[in-house]
Amino acid sequence: MPAVRRVIDASVRDLQAGDYSPAEIDASLKTVFTTDTQLIADGTYFLAFSESGELAGCGGWSKRKTLYGGDSQVEKIEPELLNPATDAAKVRAIFVHPDFARMGLGSLILKAAEDAAVAAGFRSFEMGSTLTGMKLYKLKGYREVERAQVPVGNGEHIEIVKMVKHA
Repeated sequence: MPAVRRVIDASVRDLQAGDYSPAEIDASLKTVFTTDTQLIADGTYFLAFSESGELAGCGGWSKRKTLYGGDSQVEKIEPELLNPATDAAKVRAIFVHPDFARMGLGSLILKAAEDAAVAAGFRSFEMGSTLTGMKLYKLKGYREVERAQVPVGNGEHIEIVKMVKHA
């Protein structure tokens, strides 16, 4: 868990600095951009390691209603299970350490999450993307459906983009 937290922190502070203010990033790292132990417990969270064994990225998908966030998020967590026949799997918590950014690792984690969700019976995906992640997700076939201001604590909000894709 400490290594996952370090990857998330480095990813958000470095890669998202062009899209969110320092105050938004600081608040988000205490609430929305945290580890999500439910994904780990469900076995739907993946870790990617460098050739030297260093944790380089993480992310996954969820079979639960919560669209984004982690254990400490401000908004209510919705742990109810989704119905694969009618609901979209939630792609969640994809972070890449800046030292490994733009090498295809985010795409690899995304594909692993999508493939696992399809194997579990899901036929579509949705996510709450950061502004930073939108470019990648659009390239991978996701389309924007709405934007929302998400509370992250300390009176701060960040813009999250709901995106969807069919398998």
